[in-house]
Formats: sequence, C-alpha cells, structure tokens
Amino acid sequence: MFSAHYLIYLLLAAGVYLSIRAHKLTVAGALTGGVVGLLVFEGGGYAGLAMLALFFIAGSAATKLGVHNKETIGAAEERDGSRTAGQVLANGGVAALLGLACLLIPNYAPLFMLMMAGSLASALADTLSSELGMLYGRRTFNVLTLKPDQRGQNGVISLEGTLIGIAGAALIAAVYSLAYGWNINFIWIIIAGFAGNLMDSVLGALLERKGLIGNNLVNFLNTLAAALICWLLH
Repeated sequence: MFSAHYLIYLLLAAGVYLSIRAHKLTVAGALTGGVVGLLVFEGGGYAGLAMLALFFIAGSAATKLGVHNKETIGAAEERDGSRTAGQVLANGGVAALLGLACLLIPNYAPLFMLMMAGSLASALADTLSSELGMLYGRRTFNVLTLKPDQRGQNGVISLEGTLIGIAGAALIAAVYSLAYGWNINFIWIIIAGFAGNLMDSVLGALLERKGLIGNNLVNFLNTLAAALICWLLH
C-alpha cells in the first residue's frame, strides 16, 4: 500500500529539482535543503514540514520581490536570489537539528517542536523584515544608535520592516497552533521570532558590519537564540 510518507519523499525530491530549475537554490543549496526538509519531516511531521515550507516559499518570494530596486542599493542576494547551502543551514539548520532531536528523544518532542517553531519564526521574521523593509521602510535607522542610516546596511531597521517581521513570525505561530492547538505558545513563538530578528540586527550592527562575523553565522545564531527563548518561556 502506498504510504503518504512516500508522497512526501517524492515532493521533497521534486522540490529539490524545481528549486534548482527556478534558481531559488544553488545545486548544493537544494540538496542541503532536501536533507533539512527530510529531518524536519521525520522528526516534526506534517506540522514541521508545513512551517519549513512556509519559510521557504515566503522567504523566496520576498527575496525576489523588487530585486532590481535592491540592486541599486547593493543589497540584492548574490546569485540573483539563489540561496546557497550555507544560507540553507544558517536558516534551517537549527530546525533540522531539532527534528533530529525529536527522533532521538521522543519524550521531549513537544518541547522540541515549540523550539523549532521559534527558530523558523525568527528566520522568516528576519528574511521578511530585511527584504521587504528595504522596499517599504520609510525611515531607516541604526538599531544601536537609533540614528538615520542607509537602508540595506547591516544593523539598519525600519518600523515597517519590523512590523512585517512580526507578521512573519505570527504566520509560523499560526501554522504551529493549527497543528497543536491555540494557546500561550502562539504568543511565545511570536516573541521568540521578534527577539531573534532583533538579535540579528544587533549582531549585524555590532559585528557583521565590521567584518568580524558573516551573515550566515548571524542567521544561525538568531534562529538558535529564538529556539532557546521558546525553551525558557515554555
């Protein structure tokens, strides 16, 4: 009998192929994304995969939107928006590790799923606020000094971008809540997503702008921090 799991495996394989054809991911990025998706699905089930898919689809759309305008300020993604293996792990690596943790320590799976939601909420909040904040932010300022600063630079935020980021975190929280019930965890996920996004901006202004750390490490740290915040709030 054909299992629904096999259908998911086929969809993941198709996603790898199509993301390469559509230039959403590099070849290495697509293969890495397939592994991340597999771990998230095996550990987090359909809910985990749905949250990951939401991040990928919404994040890719936001990256492509207004790419020519972003190029004028030097802020467009390298490779015309195609994400690399490093970028995939930076945004989805924590979620993949938590999916693996669900498999290895099933008694703690509910906590790990909440942490996974927090990490993906931060990843989506960061992507949407960065990509769309550059386009729709009216006033941009440095997160540390609160003084006006050039849009598209590390550590530069806007009110509009921040609100869009919170909305992105809320979308992830909604998917989680549809699977596990509407309770206080919905709020915790949004808070974790917002906090992780804010941490991303602070690290960007404090360290990344000075060349001390790279963007991938910043993204990994903000998703890890968001997961830990969900653990602390739980």
